[in-house]
Amino acid sequence: MFFQIEDLLVLFLCYLIGSVPFGLVFSKLFGKTDPRISGSKNIGATNVLRIHGKLLGIITLIFDILKAFLPLLLVENYNNQILIPCALTIFLGHVFPVWLKFKGGKGIAVLIGILIIYSAFYALTFLLCWLITFILFRYSSLAAIVSSILIVCLAIVFSEPYEKYSILFLSFVVFLKHRENIFRLINGKEEKIFF
Repeated sequence: MFFQIEDLLVLFLCYLIGSVPFGLVFSKLFGKTDPRISGSKNIGATNVLRIHGKLLGIITLIFDILKAFLPLLLVENYNNQILIPCALTIFLGHVFPVWLKFKGGKGIAVLIGILIIYSAFYALTFLLCWLITFILFRYSSLAAIVSSILIVCLAIVFSEPYEKYSILFLSFVVFLKHRENIFRLINGKEEKIFF
């Protein structure tokens, strides 16, 4: 694939959009503490929910989903050929934001936004799997890991190679960002979430 100058600018813009740390932004706007110093010390929706409550957690979740969904919706109409590269740069922006010394969220909300554009079936499957796993075990991290594994299995069976490898890469980064959660789950020290 050869990128035009305009495409490279779009990719860079997608990275910057992905880098917007909504968990931190809304915590500051609502006069709350920096989520990076409490709970799991993460800017994602789960940690914001844990330390600042349902309202801020839900707002963070929605905006993290939208920061992937809305730009990709525009890219899809602009140049469908760069849709997957744009999805990857938005995701990497969220996980490794330039504004926060490349220490960002764990990527689940952004992954959901990407999946909505890529495949409604994949997105609904991911959300349903996440919800069932969370209700059964009350671990957000476990729900994210199990759902990501399921999406990888779907991609291996149904997706084209280019799309398949992209989903594998996204899931690998999700696992990488959840490595501490995985160790806590194994040791029985992961914190459950109750409303």
